[in-house]
Amino acid sequence: MIEGVFLKELANHADERGFFRELIRVDDGFFSEGFGQLSHSMVNQGVLKAWHLHKLQTQWNYVVSGLLKVALYDTRPGSPTFRETMEFKAGDGQPPLVYSFPPGVAHGYRCAAGPVHIFYVTSGKYDPEGDEVRIPPDDQEIGYDWRSGDKK
Repeated sequence: MIEGVFLKELANHADERGFFRELIRVDDGFFSEGFGQLSHSMVNQGVLKAWHLHKLQTQWNYVVSGLLKVALYDTRPGSPTFRETMEFKAGDGQPPLVYSFPPGVAHGYRCAAGPVHIFYVTSGKYDPEGDEVRIPPDDQEIGYDWRSGDKK
């Protein structure tokens, strides 16, 4: 597990009408950075979105439908998990969860079954100039093989 990354398993409250699921509450310990923006993204089958990190913001993700292969990589030199990678699946067929990661943790995903609909909350507003960092999916320092999902 990467320092500062949280996986929150979600409870379903279901009956014959369907279900209700709380995603994020203001009193969740991992939501202390607060609300900046709610976004919705649709990702087509097979699409790879990697790598991306925030300099300033924390982000919380929830996969509404479809299946993602998620990978996170710690770029923070002072972190006890510096240069560690973690991976997991999120979405259909998986236990429902919200996952979050702090600034400096690179994130990416591949749509394994789609399309995927994903909601994400950030602690600040979209700022491509001041907060966004893009890293190529085949970055040699990270060394992650998106085709197999294994570290090289």
